[in-house]
Amino acid sequence: MTSFIVPDWPAPSGVRALATTRRGGVSRAPWDSFNLGDHVGDAPQAVAENRALLRRELPAEPVWLRQVHGTRCVDAGTAARVTAGTEADASFTRQRGVVCAVLTADCLPVLLCDDRATVVAIAHAGWRGLAAGVIEATAGAMAVPGERLLAWLGPAIGPQAFQVGGEVREIFVAQDAQAAGAFVATAQGKWLCDIHRLARQRLDALGIRRVASANSCTHRDAASFFSFRRDGVTGRMASLIWLE
Repeated sequence: MTSFIVPDWPAPSGVRALATTRRGGVSRAPWDSFNLGDHVGDAPQAVAENRALLRRELPAEPVWLRQVHGTRCVDAGTAARVTAGTEADASFTRQRGVVCAVLTADCLPVLLCDDRATVVAIAHAGWRGLAAGVIEATAGAMAVPGERLLAWLGPAIGPQAFQVGGEVREIFVAQDAQAAGAFVATAQGKWLCDIHRLARQRLDALGIRRVASANSCTHRDAASFFSFRRDGVTGRMASLIWLE
């Protein structure tokens, strides 16, 4: 049976969101089983069948993006110009029934809405996108004061599993000294990175203080989530948000 996560956050009536897990699809190992990524080597027919299963839960086909770890945020409501080949790592919409979506397998999905249910957005935030400003770009595209926005941080690699080099820490600390608190040194000369904390810091700087989290580690929970860091060749989960 297909398994979904419904965000536990105080979003206003009219905002709908969900995140998928790896369970309940038709893909075979190592993409087993609910893989929604069409760029990871899985059989196209299996991906299409999985996406059809997902579509049953949604008001429309998701607006898929070609994610490149950048900061571009597009208007998902302009479907004629936004296709699966559109390079972007975030999208927003003010139109009812338009489904914004990102694919992840360790990176952080950041879902946003305003407190009046007039606009929703979603961002794919790996460390590169975070450092480059994908959250700032996405919130800016929504054109709503930060105090009126709410955020939900979806399943991503946890702070005990996300090991990075010193150069990654230096990038974040150079931008904001408080980012140092999101890194813990290891005995091997590397750093454990808390990507959720980095995201919260950036949301806070934008005035976005109402932030909830899935509190799920994709790397640790192999039964529920795909993890690129853990498995290399693997599937992708989707996070989605729309206005009813």
